[in-house]
Amino acid sequence: MTGPLVSVVVCAYTEDRWEDILAAVASVRGQSRPALETLLVIDHNPALLERLGARYKGTAGVRVLANAGPRGLSAGRNTGIAAARGEVIAFLDDDAVAERDWLLRLAAHYADPRVMAVGGRTEPVWASGRRPVWLPEEFDWVVGCTYRGQPRGIARVRNVLGGNASFRRSAFDAVGGFATGIGRDGDRRPLGCEETELCIRLARALPDAVLLLDDRAVIHHRVPAPREHFAYFRTRVYAEGLSKALVSRSVGAAKGLESERRYATRVLPAAVARGLRDAALTRPGGAARAGAVVAGVLTAAGGYVVGSVRARRGGTTFPAQPVGTGRP
Repeated sequence: MTGPLVSVVVCAYTEDRWEDILAAVASVRGQSRPALETLLVIDHNPALLERLGARYKGTAGVRVLANAGPRGLSAGRNTGIAAARGEVIAFLDDDAVAERDWLLRLAAHYADPRVMAVGGRTEPVWASGRRPVWLPEEFDWVVGCTYRGQPRGIARVRNVLGGNASFRRSAFDAVGGFATGIGRDGDRRPLGCEETELCIRLARALPDAVLLLDDRAVIHHRVPAPREHFAYFRTRVYAEGLSKALVSRSVGAAKGLESERRYATRVLPAAVARGLRDAALTRPGGAARAGAVVAGVLTAAGGYVVGSVRARRGGTTFPAQPVGTGRP
C-alpha cells in the first residue's frame, strides 16, 4: 500500500445506535484501501464502552477508547487524534457507512504536501424510505448530509464537514484540535460548526494549506424518523445560527460567514424560485419547500443574533484544544 497511513476515528455516545456503530466499523474494515486502525471513542457512557470493548476484544486494527475530555463530540475527536498513529486521520459518523473506495479517494489527495484536509459527499438514508417532500435539498446539511450549493467534483473549500472528513496529522500539530463548547453534546441542542472553526484556524496558521472536497468519497448517513419533521428542522437551523455566532466570535465574522454569504445571497434565492416554479407547475411540495427556505433563513438569523448577544455578554471564546500524539 502506497501513500499515507490512515487512522479512522468513530465517536459514539449511545447504545441506541448499536447496530449503526457496528455497521460503521464494518464499512471501515471493508475498505479497498485498508485503514491502519479504527478508533472507537465512547463519550462518557461506561455501559457502551464496556459492551464495545467486549465486542471488539482481540479484533485486529480496532481500538475502543473512552473520551478523555469533557462530554461532547469535539473532545471525543480530540481523544481519537491523540491516540491515532496514522499520518492522516479520518472521521466517520457513528450512524454512517462508507462506500468501499472512501479511504482510497480521500488518501489519494495527500500526495500533494499542501493538502491538509479532504472531505467527501454524504448521502442521506431516510428512515421513511424517501426524502420529505417539503425539505429543500439546499438544507440537507440540517441532517448532516451534502446539500445543493456545495461544489461538485473535486474543489477547494473553506472547510470540510466533520462526519466525512480527513486531516493530515500535521494540521493538528500546527493548530491544535477541535474547540470544545461549539460542537455536539449527545442529545442536547444540536450545535455544530466545530470543523468550520478548525479549518479557518488552519488556513490562518498555514496560508498555503489546501482544503479539498472530493464528492467521489461517499458515505451514507442514516436519518432517523424524528429528523424528517419540521420541528427538528427548526431546532437544528436555530442551533446553526447559534453555532455561527460562536464561530464568528472565535475567528471573526469575515471568515466565519464567508461561505454563508454566498449561500444566503445566491443558493437560497434560487431555491425559493425553484420551489415557487414547482408550485406553479403543481409539483408536490413546491410551495412548502419555498416556505421552508424562508423559515430556515429567518430562524438561523434569529439564532445568530441570540448567539452573538450571549457571546458578547459572556465574553465567550473557544481556544484551540491541544492534542497529544499516539505515534510511537
